[in-house]
Amino acid sequence: MENNYLSYKGRPLVRCGDEMYYGNMSDKYIVFIREIATKKFNDIDVGAKFEIQLLFTDPDIKGRGKIVKSIERASFGDALELAEAWLNRANAQK
Repeated sequence: MENNYLSYKGRPLVRCGDEMYYGNMSDKYIVFIREIATKKFNDIDVGAKFEIQLLFTDPDIKGRGKIVKSIERASFGDALELAEAWLNRANAQK
């Protein structure tokens, strides 16, 4: 079965409005990215600040307990690179 998701470095990147999920739900961790501020660039709103959270995928963990770590970054590129590094480290742990 073929998926129709965008991907980055082999992992799915799913967007809904200002929120994005990066990673495989079958892994122990995924990353949540939210655009929390924008700025104007040539009359277009572009992301100016992003919140990044490393989350457990375990459905038995609820609420804030899912958040492993959280940080903000000023560009989407920086946020995505950090998300990739977090997932590589976190999902490599046993």
